Amino acid sequence: MESLLFEDLELSREMKRAIADMGFEEATPIQSLVLPYVLDGKDVIGQSQTGTGKTAAFGIPLLEKLDPTVRGVQAVILCPTRELAIQVAEEIRKLSKYKKTNVLPVYGGQPIERQIKALKRGVQIIIGTPGRVMDHIHRRTLKMDQVKTIILDEADEMLDMGFRDDIEFVLEQIPEERQMLLFSATMSPVILGLTRKYQNKPKMLKVAHQELTVPEIEQIYFEVKEQMKLDLLTRLIDMNNLKLTLVFCNTKRRVDRLVNHLQTRGYFADGLHGDMSQNQRDRVMNKFRKGQIEILVATDVAARGIDVDDVEAVFNYDVPNNEEYYVHRIGRTGRAGKKGQAFTFVSGKEIYQLRDIQRYTKVRIEQQKIPSLREVEEVKRDLFLERLRKEIDNGDLDQEIHLIERLMEEDYSSVDIAAALLKLYVGRKDDSSQKDSKYEDTGAQPGMVRFFINVGRKQKVKAKDIVRAIGDVSGLSSTSIGRIDVLDKFSFVELPQNQAREVVGALQRKGIKGLRVNMEPANKKM
Repeated sequence: MESLLFEDLELSREMKRAIADMGFEEATPIQSLVLPYVLDGKDVIGQSQTGTGKTAAFGIPLLEKLDPTVRGVQAVILCPTRELAIQVAEEIRKLSKYKKTNVLPVYGGQPIERQIKALKRGVQIIIGTPGRVMDHIHRRTLKMDQVKTIILDEADEMLDMGFRDDIEFVLEQIPEERQMLLFSATMSPVILGLTRKYQNKPKMLKVAHQELTVPEIEQIYFEVKEQMKLDLLTRLIDMNNLKLTLVFCNTKRRVDRLVNHLQTRGYFADGLHGDMSQNQRDRVMNKFRKGQIEILVATDVAARGIDVDDVEAVFNYDVPNNEEYYVHRIGRTGRAGKKGQAFTFVSGKEIYQLRDIQRYTKVRIEQQKIPSLREVEEVKRDLFLERLRKEIDNGDLDQEIHLIERLMEEDYSSVDIAAALLKLYVGRKDDSSQKDSKYEDTGAQPGMVRFFINVGRKQKVKAKDIVRAIGDVSGLSSTSIGRIDVLDKFSFVELPQNQAREVVGALQRKGIKGLRVNMEPANKKM
């Protein structure tokens, strides 16, 4: 079945905004199967592996049908564990960003008094473990007379954990006029028995488990802070001397921003996403196929149909929103029997998503340390020496040998000549530090450089304007920027030393609040 685009579904404007904010463009296979039936009010049995987007499959229609004027419980979602209940609650809250909805997870291990207080204030969606939901029903703190939807999430796990009696008790309390959705990775006779007893002519929808079929791809991940992702991306591209790479982001805005940063750093990069016309997409793809673009940054939807045999590496700049997208992404490299590499950048809680991906694909993704600048330089030199060896082995160096012999006649040794040529071609690692020696004594904290900017309060420039301008041209977050002092006619800002040169150049080209600016390393005495 062809996947749906969320923008093509008949959803409220608020829901479409929330979906876009979460970075979703295309429905996953289980969502594509389930959403039309659930939106139509049908009972559904959905069979799909963990982590394939089931929460949105039932969460979107649930929120669409919710009556915000009714304070009572209108939907109950049963989950096997407190962890899943919390995870589902967080997802539902994100989806309800623009629709006033009261969501409450209830589970054992948390003081029940706190949950009772929340229920008294008014809750519309309950997400909980069967035992704790049953407990609230017994205490009469949870009334089920207004429930219109009941959802069993990970039904097989709940039954394996011995919750059958609790589940049936809860189901018996819900009005007969209701919609019941059941999701499970497997369909045992016990589950099918529950569906026959409690569902009304359910639609059985199944998504086959997609195995990973790209064993030639080397899969690596890095734990990296968000503000360091751009640096890490460029280091890996330089280290591995990559000529053709695909970089995946979860949202269109991320694609545009990353392309801008890469182009600012001098890379041949362009983007591909859903807001572009077909002609624009075709133009970008033709350039990528011809090698005129070295780095193609794309969303999952826009990348569909990309079939380029020579892609050397795929980067998951953002961890994909579901496991199947990971399989599709990394399958873009390692084509035609060639070896490929897949690098995934993991920030904060994304490590849990990566663990789900490893369970789903049954492949171990190796963690590596972020390479230092010294290691990048060493690898680049090794690559250069390897190219040098190949040139020597290939021969056809008569003209070059003649030039070397002329210099040797002037009493230069062949070793000195070779060393000088090497220095001119690849440079010395300490050249950059010599060039940046003016940054060494600006009165900034260690690792930072303090800069003078020729705009201040009289030009209506505030600290937040400087932070925003720096973020726009470099991707640096406010936490990466040091102290900012805004005075009447000028300002000072501290920038990370390893990115100072690039940020200053980009900022002087773009300006701040439409004002042209000049930036210079601050004098410590200032």
